[in-house]
Amino acid sequence: MPRMIYLDYQATTPLAPEAREAMLRWLAGPGEGEGFANPSSTHKGGRAAAAAVEVARDQVAALLPKGGRVFFTSGATEALNWALFRGAQAKPGGVAGLSIEHAASLQCLERLNAAILPVDSKGVALPPDAALIPENGLVATMLVNNEVGTIQPVADFAAAAHARNSLLLCDAVQGYGRVAIPDAADLIAISAHKIHGPKGIGALWVRDGVDLEPLMLGGAQEQGMRSGTVSPALCAGFGAAAALAAERFDADAAHVERLWSLAEEMLPEWTLNGAAHPRYRGNFNVRREGVNGLRLMSDARNVAFSLGSACGSGSGKVSHVLRALGVSEADARASIRLGWGRYTSEAELRDGLNAIKDAARLQGVN
Repeated sequence: MPRMIYLDYQATTPLAPEAREAMLRWLAGPGEGEGFANPSSTHKGGRAAAAAVEVARDQVAALLPKGGRVFFTSGATEALNWALFRGAQAKPGGVAGLSIEHAASLQCLERLNAAILPVDSKGVALPPDAALIPENGLVATMLVNNEVGTIQPVADFAAAAHARNSLLLCDAVQGYGRVAIPDAADLIAISAHKIHGPKGIGALWVRDGVDLEPLMLGGAQEQGMRSGTVSPALCAGFGAAAALAAERFDADAAHVERLWSLAEEMLPEWTLNGAAHPRYRGNFNVRREGVNGLRLMSDARNVAFSLGSACGSGSGKVSHVLRALGVSEADARASIRLGWGRYTSEAELRDGLNAIKDAARLQGVN
């Protein structure tokens, strides 16, 4: 069976060997030590597990602004829901958010009757309009869009929010460990599995002085903010992945840029969705007239890529992000998203792009 070529890094990333190794101690079985201990227990094994969680917390925090606290969650979706609903309670003056936010934010924004802020045809937010920024409320602005990779002016929106005594929530899932995170945010949501860590864990960073109600009650874990037994294994994997991302930050960025240049060279007839700058260059969302993206995925079955967000890819709906950019429904259905990163080789990307080009020819597109 042919080897799968993985070009879907926005959906999830391969687990780093270093992250896997960090997790193994805390997945101990009978007779393999005390790595299974509950970090809330006060005996030796529990204290060791609790210490591992705190080491991981520091590793994760090292890639975030100073002056805040990291609370582990089950993932970024939970973190975003926590920030939006509890933030709206703390700051009841109203909510606003970008039209291209991930569904984890967008559906919350809809529930909160938020003002939806527009983006331009390149997928970058328009300059903040004071009339749309709530007073004593909450503004949600993602850092890197998950579908087209455009980098948003988070600092500008934070300044606009603060001028009206509002908080700024940043969905930094696609940017954490890859691009610099602005210092101005008040709340930041991140996820481990987007930076070569394990699935099932994320975090919410809360700036000192910002008061949110606890997410869950019952055991006082996570500094009294999120009750429930914490997984040392998941935390250790997240921490190791974050430490590796910090160490490899420049090397990873340079590698991603080389792969971007190769993709541009090999797919010159395809049209880029979203701005080339400012953009995270591991996201290559493109379209080609005459192509059916869904059929392309079927014909290039040994290449893993997507039509947009993994969370919405099975719905059959056209991407809300592409429509927000003004892309027609036909062009949106002719679009594909390719994502690469640290473990993608140039040879692998070349083979994947050739397979996609061959699949396009089956549709009569040369």
